[in-house]
Amino acid sequence: MLLISFGTRPEYLKLKLVMDNFDKNDYPYRVLFTGQHSDLLPSEALSYVNMHLNIKDGPNRLDSIVVSMMNNDEIFANIDYVLVQGDTTSTFAVALAAFHRRIKVIHLEAGLRTYDFDNPYPEEMNRQIVSRIADYHLCPTELDRDNLKSEKVQGRIDVIGNTVLDRLVDFKPSYNNEILITMHRRENHQIIPEWFAEFEKLADDNPQLQFVFISHPNPNVQKHLNKLKSVKVISPLPHHKLITKLNECRFIITDSGGLQEESCFLKKKSIVCREKTERKAGLGTWSFLCKKPYELKSLFDTINSSYIPPQTWECPYGDGKSSQKIYNILKDVL
Repeated sequence: MLLISFGTRPEYLKLKLVMDNFDKNDYPYRVLFTGQHSDLLPSEALSYVNMHLNIKDGPNRLDSIVVSMMNNDEIFANIDYVLVQGDTTSTFAVALAAFHRRIKVIHLEAGLRTYDFDNPYPEEMNRQIVSRIADYHLCPTELDRDNLKSEKVQGRIDVIGNTVLDRLVDFKPSYNNEILITMHRRENHQIIPEWFAEFEKLADDNPQLQFVFISHPNPNVQKHLNKLKSVKVISPLPHHKLITKLNECRFIITDSGGLQEESCFLKKKSIVCREKTERKAGLGTWSFLCKKPYELKSLFDTINSSYIPPQTWECPYGDGKSSQKIYNILKDVL
Protein backbone atom coordinates (compact mmCIF):
# COMPACT_ATOMS: atom_id res chain seq x y z
CA MET A 1 0.00 0.00 0.00
CA LEU A 2 1.07 3.58 -0.75
CA LEU A 3 0.99 6.38 1.86
CA ILE A 4 0.59 9.93 0.48
CA SER A 5 1.41 12.74 2.91
CA PHE A 6 0.68 16.47 2.88
CA GLY A 7 0.40 19.18 5.53
CA THR A 8 0.34 22.57 3.78
CA ARG A 9 -1.81 24.13 1.07
CA PRO A 10 0.99 24.07 -1.54
CA GLU A 11 1.62 20.39 -0.83
CA TYR A 12 -2.06 19.58 -1.23
CA LEU A 13 -2.36 21.55 -4.48
CA LYS A 14 0.67 19.77 -5.94
CA LEU A 15 -0.61 16.34 -4.90
CA LYS A 16 -4.32 16.73 -5.68
CA LEU A 17 -4.10 15.92 -9.38
CA VAL A 18 -1.75 13.04 -8.61
CA MET A 19 -4.35 11.60 -6.22
CA ASP A 20 -7.16 12.24 -8.71
CA ASN A 21 -5.27 10.48 -11.49
CA PHE A 22 -4.15 7.55 -9.41
CA ASP A 23 -7.14 5.27 -9.03
CA LYS A 24 -7.13 3.13 -5.91
CA ASN A 25 -7.95 0.19 -8.14
CA ASP A 26 -4.50 0.65 -9.68
CA TYR A 27 -2.80 0.49 -6.30
CA PRO A 28 -4.35 1.03 -2.85
CA TYR A 29 -3.28 4.17 -0.97
CA ARG A 30 -3.96 6.09 2.22
CA VAL A 31 -3.58 9.82 2.80
CA LEU A 32 -1.99 11.40 5.88
CA PHE A 33 -2.62 15.05 6.76
CA THR A 34 0.17 16.41 8.96
CA GLY A 35 -1.71 19.55 9.90
CA GLN A 36 0.37 22.70 9.35
CA HIS A 37 -2.11 24.63 7.15
CA SER A 38 -5.48 23.55 8.49
CA ASP A 39 -6.78 27.15 8.17
CA LEU A 40 -5.60 27.66 4.57
CA LEU A 41 -6.60 24.32 3.06
CA PRO A 42 -9.65 24.29 0.77
CA SER A 43 -12.57 22.45 2.35
CA GLU A 44 -12.46 19.57 -0.13
CA ALA A 45 -8.87 18.70 0.83
CA LEU A 46 -9.88 16.77 3.93
CA SER A 47 -12.14 14.52 1.85
CA TYR A 48 -8.94 12.81 0.67
CA VAL A 49 -7.61 12.28 4.19
CA ASN A 50 -7.68 8.97 6.09
CA MET A 51 -5.40 9.94 8.99
CA HIS A 52 -4.47 13.10 10.88
CA LEU A 53 -1.17 13.65 12.67
CA ASN A 54 -1.66 15.05 16.15
CA ILE A 55 1.13 17.61 16.58
CA LYS A 56 1.88 18.10 20.26
CA ASP A 57 3.29 21.60 20.47
CA GLY A 58 6.39 22.27 22.55
CA PRO A 59 8.84 25.17 22.82
CA ASN A 60 10.09 24.61 19.25
CA ARG A 61 7.51 24.09 16.50
CA LEU A 62 9.93 22.28 14.16
CA ASP A 63 10.93 19.88 16.94
CA SER A 64 7.26 19.31 17.71
CA ILE A 65 6.48 18.24 14.14
CA VAL A 66 9.35 15.75 14.05
CA VAL A 67 8.73 14.33 17.52
CA SER A 68 5.00 13.94 16.84
CA MET A 69 5.73 11.98 13.65
CA MET A 70 8.07 9.47 15.26
CA ASN A 71 6.83 6.25 16.93
CA ASN A 72 3.56 6.17 14.98
CA ASP A 73 3.52 2.58 13.78
CA GLU A 74 -0.21 2.73 13.06
CA ILE A 75 0.40 5.32 10.32
CA PHE A 76 2.76 2.97 8.51
CA ALA A 77 0.85 -0.27 9.00
CA ASN A 78 0.89 -2.29 5.74
CA ILE A 79 2.65 0.55 3.90
CA ASP A 80 5.23 -0.37 1.25
CA TYR A 81 5.84 3.08 -0.30
CA VAL A 82 5.55 6.68 0.95
CA LEU A 83 5.02 9.67 -1.37
CA VAL A 84 6.12 13.01 0.10
CA GLN A 85 6.19 16.42 -1.55
CA GLY A 86 8.52 19.39 -1.26
CA ASP A 87 10.69 20.54 1.61
CA THR A 88 8.69 21.14 4.78
CA THR A 89 9.72 19.72 8.13
CA SER A 90 6.80 17.29 8.00
CA THR A 91 8.08 16.04 4.61
CA PHE A 92 11.43 15.33 6.25
CA ALA A 93 9.78 13.73 9.31
CA VAL A 94 7.56 11.39 7.28
CA ALA A 95 10.50 10.38 5.07
CA LEU A 96 12.69 9.70 8.11
CA ALA A 97 10.00 7.63 9.82
CA ALA A 98 9.55 5.62 6.62
CA PHE A 99 13.31 5.07 6.35
CA HIS A 100 13.39 3.76 9.93
CA ARG A 101 10.83 1.16 8.84
CA ARG A 102 12.63 0.31 5.57
CA ILE A 103 9.71 1.69 3.57
CA LYS A 104 10.61 3.06 0.13
CA VAL A 105 10.27 6.84 -0.26
CA ILE A 106 9.09 8.66 -3.40
CA HIS A 107 10.00 12.37 -3.34
CA LEU A 108 7.98 14.77 -5.49
CA GLU A 109 9.66 18.12 -6.28
CA ALA A 110 13.10 16.66 -5.73
CA GLY A 111 16.50 18.18 -6.39
CA LEU A 112 15.84 21.88 -5.73
CA ARG A 113 18.91 23.49 -4.16
CA THR A 114 20.45 26.73 -2.95
CA TYR A 115 23.25 24.91 -1.05
CA ASP A 116 22.80 27.46 1.77
CA PHE A 117 21.17 26.07 4.91
CA ASP A 118 20.11 29.57 6.00
CA ASN A 119 18.35 30.41 2.73
CA PRO A 120 15.75 29.04 2.91
CA TYR A 121 15.76 27.81 6.49
CA PRO A 122 14.88 25.05 7.35
CA GLU A 123 13.73 23.93 3.90
CA GLU A 124 17.18 23.57 2.32
CA MET A 125 18.33 21.12 4.97
CA ASN A 126 15.03 19.24 4.80
CA ARG A 127 15.19 18.58 1.08
CA GLN A 128 18.85 17.61 1.11
CA ILE A 129 18.16 15.02 3.81
CA VAL A 130 15.08 13.68 2.00
CA SER A 131 17.19 13.25 -1.13
CA ARG A 132 19.55 11.02 0.83
CA ILE A 133 16.60 8.95 2.07
CA ALA A 134 14.48 8.74 -1.09
CA ASP A 135 14.46 5.82 -3.52
CA TYR A 136 12.60 7.68 -6.29
CA HIS A 137 13.18 11.34 -7.18
CA LEU A 138 10.60 13.25 -9.25
CA CYS A 139 12.31 16.46 -10.37
CA PRO A 140 10.70 19.58 -11.85
CA THR A 141 13.63 20.54 -14.12
CA GLU A 142 16.82 19.26 -15.69
CA LEU A 143 18.81 21.48 -13.31
CA ASP A 144 17.25 19.70 -10.34
CA ARG A 145 18.15 16.33 -11.83
CA ASP A 146 21.72 17.51 -12.35
CA ASN A 147 21.93 18.53 -8.68
CA LEU A 148 20.99 15.02 -7.59
CA LYS A 149 23.39 13.38 -10.00
CA SER A 150 26.26 15.56 -8.76
CA GLU A 151 25.37 14.54 -5.19
CA LYS A 152 25.41 10.87 -6.21
CA VAL A 153 22.10 10.09 -4.54
CA GLN A 154 20.76 6.57 -4.81
CA GLY A 155 17.62 5.57 -6.64
CA ARG A 156 15.73 6.44 -9.80
CA ILE A 157 15.57 10.05 -11.05
CA ASP A 158 12.87 11.38 -13.41
CA VAL A 159 12.19 14.91 -14.72
CA ILE A 160 8.44 15.51 -14.77
CA GLY A 161 7.87 19.28 -14.32
CA ASN A 162 5.77 20.72 -11.51
CA THR A 163 2.26 19.40 -10.93
CA VAL A 164 0.83 22.72 -9.74
CA LEU A 165 1.12 24.00 -13.31
CA ASP A 166 -1.30 21.34 -14.54
CA ARG A 167 -4.08 23.42 -13.02
CA LEU A 168 -3.21 26.47 -15.15
CA VAL A 169 -3.35 25.16 -18.71
CA ASP A 170 -6.70 26.82 -19.51
CA PHE A 171 -5.72 30.32 -18.36
CA LYS A 172 -4.99 33.06 -20.90
CA PRO A 173 -2.92 35.83 -19.31
CA SER A 174 -3.73 39.53 -19.43
CA TYR A 175 -1.99 42.54 -17.88
CA ASN A 176 -3.68 45.16 -15.72
CA ASN A 177 -2.25 47.78 -13.37
CA GLU A 178 -2.02 45.59 -10.26
CA ILE A 179 1.28 44.65 -8.66
CA LEU A 180 0.70 41.60 -6.46
CA ILE A 181 2.86 41.25 -3.35
CA THR A 182 3.28 38.31 -0.97
CA MET A 183 5.78 37.79 1.85
CA HIS A 184 5.93 35.14 4.56
CA ARG A 185 9.24 33.29 4.60
CA ARG A 186 11.09 32.81 7.86
CA GLU A 187 14.30 34.42 6.60
CA ASN A 188 12.40 37.70 6.00
CA HIS A 189 10.62 37.87 9.37
CA GLN A 190 13.22 40.11 11.02
CA ILE A 191 13.31 42.63 8.16
CA ILE A 192 9.63 42.73 7.18
CA PRO A 193 9.35 46.38 8.36
CA GLU A 194 12.12 47.30 5.90
CA TRP A 195 10.40 45.47 3.03
CA PHE A 196 7.06 47.06 3.91
CA ALA A 197 8.66 50.53 3.90
CA GLU A 198 9.94 49.91 0.38
CA PHE A 199 6.53 48.66 -0.77
CA GLU A 200 5.00 51.89 0.56
CA LYS A 201 7.55 54.01 -1.30
CA LEU A 202 6.79 52.19 -4.55
CA ALA A 203 3.05 52.71 -4.08
CA ASP A 204 3.53 56.43 -3.36
CA ASP A 205 5.85 56.89 -6.34
CA ASN A 206 3.58 55.01 -8.78
CA PRO A 207 0.01 56.22 -8.18
CA GLN A 208 -1.05 54.90 -11.60
CA LEU A 209 -0.51 51.36 -10.28
CA GLN A 210 -2.38 49.49 -7.56
CA PHE A 211 -0.19 47.59 -5.11
CA VAL A 212 -2.00 44.66 -3.47
CA PHE A 213 -0.48 42.77 -0.55
CA ILE A 214 -2.00 39.32 0.03
CA SER A 215 -1.60 38.75 3.74
CA HIS A 216 -0.43 35.54 5.38
CA PRO A 217 -1.66 34.20 8.74
CA ASN A 218 1.85 33.94 10.19
CA PRO A 219 1.94 36.27 13.25
CA ASN A 220 5.32 37.65 12.17
CA VAL A 221 3.55 39.05 9.10
CA GLN A 222 0.28 40.02 10.77
CA LYS A 223 1.85 42.24 13.42
CA HIS A 224 3.32 44.58 10.78
CA LEU A 225 0.33 44.95 8.44
CA ASN A 226 -0.62 48.30 9.98
CA LYS A 227 2.52 49.75 8.39
CA LEU A 228 0.94 49.36 4.93
CA LYS A 229 -1.15 52.44 4.12
CA SER A 230 -0.75 53.13 0.40
CA VAL A 231 -0.52 49.38 -0.32
CA LYS A 232 -3.90 47.66 -0.26
CA VAL A 233 -3.96 44.68 2.13
CA ILE A 234 -6.33 41.80 1.43
CA SER A 235 -6.99 38.54 3.26
CA PRO A 236 -5.45 35.22 2.15
CA LEU A 237 -7.16 34.02 -1.01
CA PRO A 238 -8.39 30.57 -2.03
CA HIS A 239 -6.01 29.23 -4.64
CA HIS A 240 -8.38 29.67 -7.60
CA LYS A 241 -8.88 33.36 -6.71
CA LEU A 242 -5.15 33.84 -6.22
CA ILE A 243 -4.50 32.37 -9.66
CA THR A 244 -7.13 34.63 -11.22
CA LYS A 245 -5.44 37.71 -9.77
CA LEU A 246 -2.03 36.40 -10.78
CA ASN A 247 -3.28 35.79 -14.31
CA GLU A 248 -4.49 39.38 -14.61
CA CYS A 249 -1.76 41.34 -12.80
CA ARG A 250 1.18 43.21 -14.32
CA PHE A 251 3.86 41.33 -12.38
CA ILE A 252 4.56 40.17 -8.82
CA ILE A 253 6.83 40.84 -5.85
CA THR A 254 7.18 37.76 -3.67
CA ASP A 255 9.34 35.53 -1.52
CA SER A 256 7.26 32.46 -2.40
CA GLY A 257 8.76 29.49 -4.19
CA GLY A 258 5.60 28.22 -5.85
CA LEU A 259 4.57 31.63 -7.15
CA GLN A 260 7.83 31.84 -9.08
CA GLU A 261 6.67 28.80 -11.05
CA GLU A 262 3.01 29.75 -11.42
CA SER A 263 3.71 33.35 -12.47
CA CYS A 264 6.20 32.09 -15.07
CA PHE A 265 3.64 29.66 -16.54
CA LEU A 266 1.16 32.57 -16.74
CA LYS A 267 3.74 34.74 -18.58
CA LYS A 268 4.35 37.08 -15.62
CA LYS A 269 7.71 38.26 -14.36
CA SER A 270 8.53 38.19 -10.65
CA ILE A 271 10.78 40.08 -8.27
CA VAL A 272 11.95 37.55 -5.67
CA CYS A 273 12.69 39.08 -2.26
CA ARG A 274 15.27 36.57 -1.11
CA GLU A 275 19.02 36.12 -0.85
CA LYS A 276 18.86 32.97 -2.96
CA THR A 277 16.30 30.90 -4.83
CA GLU A 278 16.13 27.20 -5.54
CA ARG A 279 14.07 27.93 -8.69
CA LYS A 280 17.07 28.81 -10.83
CA ALA A 281 15.77 27.83 -14.26
CA GLY A 282 13.87 31.12 -14.64
CA LEU A 283 16.48 33.49 -13.19
CA GLY A 284 17.31 36.43 -15.41
CA THR A 285 14.29 35.96 -17.66
CA TRP A 286 11.17 35.29 -15.59
CA SER A 287 12.45 35.96 -12.08
CA PHE A 288 14.90 38.46 -10.61
CA LEU A 289 16.49 38.26 -7.18
CA CYS A 290 16.15 41.26 -4.88
CA LYS A 291 18.47 40.40 -2.02
CA LYS A 292 18.02 43.54 0.09
CA PRO A 293 15.08 45.93 0.55
CA TYR A 294 17.08 48.94 -0.66
CA GLU A 295 17.59 47.20 -4.04
CA LEU A 296 13.87 46.98 -4.73
CA LYS A 297 13.20 50.37 -6.35
CA SER A 298 15.80 50.04 -9.09
CA LEU A 299 14.76 46.50 -9.93
CA PHE A 300 11.09 47.46 -9.87
CA ASP A 301 11.65 50.28 -12.35
CA THR A 302 13.51 47.93 -14.70
CA ILE A 303 10.80 45.26 -14.65
CA ASN A 304 7.98 47.80 -14.92
CA SER A 305 9.49 49.23 -18.09
CA SER A 306 9.33 45.83 -19.85
CA TYR A 307 6.86 43.69 -17.94
CA ILE A 308 5.37 41.81 -20.92
CA PRO A 309 7.75 38.99 -21.92
CA PRO A 310 8.21 37.81 -25.51
CA GLN A 311 5.55 35.24 -26.42
CA THR A 312 8.28 32.88 -27.57
CA TRP A 313 9.56 32.46 -24.02
CA GLU A 314 8.60 29.14 -22.47
CA CYS A 315 8.15 28.18 -18.83
CA PRO A 316 11.06 25.97 -17.71
CA TYR A 317 9.12 24.46 -14.78
CA GLY A 318 6.71 22.22 -16.66
CA ASP A 319 4.30 21.86 -19.56
CA GLY A 320 1.05 21.23 -17.66
CA LYS A 321 1.26 17.44 -18.06
CA SER A 322 3.22 16.49 -14.94
CA SER A 323 0.43 14.55 -13.22
CA GLN A 324 0.08 12.17 -16.13
CA LYS A 325 3.85 11.62 -16.18
CA ILE A 326 3.79 10.82 -12.45
CA TYR A 327 0.87 8.45 -12.96
CA ASN A 328 2.86 6.54 -15.56
CA ILE A 329 5.92 6.38 -13.32
CA LEU A 330 3.97 5.25 -10.27
CA LYS A 331 2.22 2.52 -12.23
CA ASP A 332 5.63 1.31 -13.35
CA VAL A 333 7.18 1.55 -9.86
CA LEU A 334 4.31 0.16 -7.83
